Amino acid sequence: MEKGVILDVKGGPESVIWIVQLSDLHFSVHHPDRALDFNSIVGPTLSMINPSLVLITGDLTDGKSKDLLVMKQNEEEWIEYQNTMEDVVKRSGLDKTIFYDLRGNHDNFGVPSVGGSFDFFSKYSINGQLGRSRHVNSITLQTGEQKHLFVGLDSTMHVGLRGPTNLFGHPTDELLSEIDYELSQWDDQPTKPATKISFGHFPLSFSASTNSGRTLKDIFLKHSVSAYLCGHLHTRFGKNLKKHHQSTHRVLPSNKFFQLNMHGKLDGTSKNCSSRAPVFEEFWEWETGDWRKSRAMRIIAIDRGLVSFLDIDFKSGAKKTIIVPTFPLDSRLMSSSSSNYKYNCEHNIRSSHGTVRALVFSALPIMSVVARVYDSTSENFDIVMEASMVKLTDYGSRGDLYAAPWNYKAFEDPSPERYWLQIESTNAVGRLTTTELRPFSINGRRASLSWTWKEFFVMGIQWAALYYPILWSALSFLLLSLLIPKFTAFSKKQYTYKKFLANKGVVNFVAWALQELNKIPVVWYSMLGYLFSLVLIPWFVGQVYTEEGERQYMTYMGWAVKGIKKHEYIGSPDVMVIVLPHVLFVLLPAFMVSVGLAAEREVFKNRVMSTSGKKVDDYRGSAKRQFKFGDRQIRKILLLACFAICWKHFTSCRVLMKAYDMNPVLHFPVYSLTIPLLLAYTFYKTKRF
Repeated sequence: MEKGVILDVKGGPESVIWIVQLSDLHFSVHHPDRALDFNSIVGPTLSMINPSLVLITGDLTDGKSKDLLVMKQNEEEWIEYQNTMEDVVKRSGLDKTIFYDLRGNHDNFGVPSVGGSFDFFSKYSINGQLGRSRHVNSITLQTGEQKHLFVGLDSTMHVGLRGPTNLFGHPTDELLSEIDYELSQWDDQPTKPATKISFGHFPLSFSASTNSGRTLKDIFLKHSVSAYLCGHLHTRFGKNLKKHHQSTHRVLPSNKFFQLNMHGKLDGTSKNCSSRAPVFEEFWEWETGDWRKSRAMRIIAIDRGLVSFLDIDFKSGAKKTIIVPTFPLDSRLMSSSSSNYKYNCEHNIRSSHGTVRALVFSALPIMSVVARVYDSTSENFDIVMEASMVKLTDYGSRGDLYAAPWNYKAFEDPSPERYWLQIESTNAVGRLTTTELRPFSINGRRASLSWTWKEFFVMGIQWAALYYPILWSALSFLLLSLLIPKFTAFSKKQYTYKKFLANKGVVNFVAWALQELNKIPVVWYSMLGYLFSLVLIPWFVGQVYTEEGERQYMTYMGWAVKGIKKHEYIGSPDVMVIVLPHVLFVLLPAFMVSVGLAAEREVFKNRVMSTSGKKVDDYRGSAKRQFKFGDRQIRKILLLACFAICWKHFTSCRVLMKAYDMNPVLHFPVYSLTIPLLLAYTFYKTKRF
């Protein structure tokens, strides 16, 4: 099998390598501080760290207007990116060839084709300048007999739409086959397995499946990669944007749509150490923070096949000292099945477990490094081990690895959160740098780590799989809510307000309220017609590329772009960012408010009749002035709801007008005008009876 790029990592220590990941730079003409900070901080920091690879996982430029509504390519931002990276490479003293940058969705806004005039990534990025034009690139870092395989992938859509309908990764079957091939390149050496890591821009929760239904997750599980490194989501959703994937014997239908917790479910651990023991299929997905606002950088270390990382926040400026513990691993972020198996079966235990180890990077000489282990069984976290760490010296060292021998068997415990590790260093001017406390488990037991609801929302839900179930459920609910009362109106069983008062209940209330809407034929038929229009006709016609040209139209299935196969749409499920908010937060509330107005009219009618003691015709004549609008408090509340729905709708229309250069009357009249006109007409018709 043909191998990808192979880099021999020179100098010691041979047992460990480390790389740097940056993501979501979003260099912008409206925010020059992003590039300025990147230049002043990242270059010197890389010089201090001296990584073997630098990965920049997408969204290199912002591609947004100042009001954030127009999303297309801006060549000025790309020129700034190119100049900044040239300065960073020069200041770091690193070889330019170890930098790998990937295309993100922002780098693809409005790009009709790769290699075209608006494909600035191919012109200004490091990958583009070095001729790395493939969608998959692999690099093997080789230290002695150890191999560490990194496979980068570009899963942006092949026709780059303007935002906001350019949000998801779109891997193809061809791309998955290529990734599978690259990850297999060292499988012919089973006695010397390579550590495998993949990297891309999109998290798996924002990656669609291929036409055949395959996913990136399938490939990563097949090869049991140690980790998939990505970006895209930024730290505004949380700092625990991590997810452990593991194949299970019991596949529930819900697994296709969401994972409730960060760690998923374990099938249990095994002590079967034979060569025929089943291979554990698992991997970690680690989303890194953004440079855009968080000024984040990640250092990933691989120590004897054990992968760990440290996230660094540069919002307060550059760091003088950085410590990356490499062993023992954080028990919250370890691949517990494989770790437990290696421990039980004594795979390289003495060489990997015999010392506490940490990488220490510093701008000044380090005078001392101390490792401390705390026992959390007491409330005070008692120190149970304190040991000075010694720098492991090698000829031509690439960096400083410190180690302290210990009796690792003394820290075996059923609880993965009993023992906690902390490393402290002192530099030449006496400045202390201390790592955060982190739990560890020698015997491979995993500690719990939970998502917040925002983290679950973006990492735990498989949005590409949920788009159509949510859409069709909402549309079916609305259609049935319109049709069932219509059919029951012709039956003997009638639902009226008086019958509801006589036999109160949720079912009777809903049935009566829905039947009241049937009494306003214009609203009923308009709502039904609008439902069918959302499925049968285009929603709007707009500009989807950076360069203005022929307009394309969008349906709930995506954009029908000229030049691709007939009846083939692009931008699905990306269009869900327009479709679902409109259906769930505009159409559905508008329907409910219309039903409420119709029901309120009937309640008001009965109150008038019972109070005045007159017939309806009498009320229309003499009793008009007796009941004013001020008496109808529910109607006031429903009017406020109408205003809220219209405000939400017109805000969305304004975004679409700017994003796709449209006029609401010319390019999307049905979408923009139907709901406000329906609400206005319903409010008018329910004013009196």
